[in-house]
Amino acid sequence: MKFARFAAGGKTHTGVVADDIIREITGDLFTNWEYTGNTFHIKEVTLLAPLIPNEIIGIGANYVAKREQLPNELPEIPVFFFKPTSSVIGPEEEIVIPAGVDKVKFESELAVIIGKEAKNVPESDVWQYVFGYTVANDVTAPQFFHPDGHWTIGKSFDTFTPLGPVIETELDPSSVYVKARLNGIEKQNSPTELMIIPISKMISYLTNVMTLKPGDVILTGSPVGAELVGAGDVIECEIAEIGTLRNTFVAAKERAKTC
Repeated sequence: MKFARFAAGGKTHTGVVADDIIREITGDLFTNWEYTGNTFHIKEVTLLAPLIPNEIIGIGANYVAKREQLPNELPEIPVFFFKPTSSVIGPEEEIVIPAGVDKVKFESELAVIIGKEAKNVPESDVWQYVFGYTVANDVTAPQFFHPDGHWTIGKSFDTFTPLGPVIETELDPSSVYVKARLNGIEKQNSPTELMIIPISKMISYLTNVMTLKPGDVILTGSPVGAELVGAGDVIECEIAEIGTLRNTFVAAKERAKTC
């Protein structure tokens, strides 16, 4: 089942997508909802980020280029980081390159959406806490990385976390390909089996550190091929079973000078 969040008639709605029709729903997306009876054609609405996340947690450097490079031993402490929810935008919205920076990096990713509160969950049980999946672009300005390795500022600018176009609840995350096209040219195309830390282990580890809540979004890492891009570039992040997340990079507008 595919869920979308969208704007129509000056209001924000949530609905279930089937082909080109969205059936509006009301209620709690994660626990109890029902159809309102209203329908919309997908071409007559503006798709938004499919949810407003509770928290956004990312993992760094989680892909290899080929199976032979997968390590025999996993890192004892994975590299996780947080992104602010204020960085979230939806499909077709502009990604703003910060003032003073010419280029930023795109990173196409599979995002996991938590559906139930999870604490100390064994790896074998994590899937019952997953609500669904969407496509993410973990936009990064490496110029703002701290020399000691802190990534927060470089990943936290407004518009740096595009999500969409929908949440897909019926997906086997072990058998999908994470892709990206820059100005129509393919730059990333890797199966999730090339992840160093698998999704189940990732989620289990996090629940032993913190309590995950419904609406938490976990960015599972980006395949090899991410590049620096500039204003005017168009990025399409795609997972075929979910859809394509398309955004354009723009330069930050200069603040008007005051006399």
